[in-house]
Amino acid sequence: MIVIVGVIVVLGSVLGGFTLAGGNVGALVHISEFITIGGAAVGALIVMSPKKVLIDIVKGLTQTLKGAPYNRESYNDLMKALYEMFMLGRREGMIALEEHVTTPQQSSILSKYPSVVNNHHAIEFLVNALRPIVDGRVKPDQLKVLLDAELTAREEEHHAPIGILVKTADALPGFGIVAAVLGIIVTMGAIAGPPSEIGEKVAAALVGTFLGILLSYGFAHPLASNMEFIGIAEMMYLRCISSAVVAFANGMAPIVAVEVSRRSLSSDVRPTADEMETMLKSLNSQAKG
Repeated sequence: MIVIVGVIVVLGSVLGGFTLAGGNVGALVHISEFITIGGAAVGALIVMSPKKVLIDIVKGLTQTLKGAPYNRESYNDLMKALYEMFMLGRREGMIALEEHVTTPQQSSILSKYPSVVNNHHAIEFLVNALRPIVDGRVKPDQLKVLLDAELTAREEEHHAPIGILVKTADALPGFGIVAAVLGIIVTMGAIAGPPSEIGEKVAAALVGTFLGILLSYGFAHPLASNMEFIGIAEMMYLRCISSAVVAFANGMAPIVAVEVSRRSLSSDVRPTADEMETMLKSLNSQAKG
């Protein structure tokens, strides 16, 4: 929603300023310029990108319209889910977590928190983090190395579509110049025509330069930045899981392990110590009841 508002503000400011200066918005509508610039940009994007990166770009752009799902409520759900999982492992042994790790969608604990269990990347990471210690294949002090390696790989995967989109954004002004040059060539072919016709063709050529710059700095670059912030938010969510699981695997009490992850969060999504205590007391009360 915020992205849509931003797009409206950009277009409103540009078109509003143009209209106030005495311009006619219809003079900016030249389908040939859109085809030249848009087609060249999409073609370059395809040439630069492997199939997976192209798919990730589409998913990333779609996510910018939805907004990042990582808010304070989602972190509260995550903290409660982790605490319940850790308490179960502490009371009945790590083997008790096997069914929750094997089929997380059917887990009696995780299914209570839709924001966690429906987050494919997060639940996959959580399962991959818990499975080695449930199976006993990894020592607690080795777990952090495994999770750090996975986090690094995921971070690099996030950067690939953003880098390609930035390169495309950087190329858009150049494609605008290409469209303008083509427009000038057309104009030169009609140089013997009436002044009104020549003026219209020159205006169409200049629109190419205008569109290239506007699409680059008004849309493509901001969308790439938005995708980057969403990627940062997702990585913080995964690091929250990582820090809690590593702390628990190293023998910390469930409440302390969750506290470690709480302190790793930024202030806008981090619950206060009192809020955390209230949440966990509520869970303990429900468990006893």
